[in-house]
Amino acid sequence: MVEREDSDRLTEVLKAASDPNRRRILTILVQEGPLRVTDLAGRFDMSLNSVSKHIKALEKAGLVSRKTEWREHLIAPEMEPLRLIDAWFAELRSSWDMRLEHLAAIFSEENDDDD
Repeated sequence: MVEREDSDRLTEVLKAASDPNRRRILTILVQEGPLRVTDLAGRFDMSLNSVSKHIKALEKAGLVSRKTEWREHLIAPEMEPLRLIDAWFAELRSSWDMRLEHLAAIFSEENDDDD
């Protein structure tokens, strides 16, 4: 079960990932690795300032990190928060698996009673 601290963090991660532009930024970074902010911004039909705001929201949620070298800002994906999402989905899958197994058992009992 997701602990309270993890639950609060999960909420922040899901909130940050709820925006399609942020998900696209995260997808690009996971697929290609660290990129400069300007390289990321060039892939979007929005201002550099808008892309920077999306990156800051992702940083706040821990989904990306920033490394500054001189004037270059490299943005890299952080996988740990994604593991929180995966753990939460695993819990949901587990609950549904148990329900489906229970339902299958009920149907099996009904079929045995019909014989």
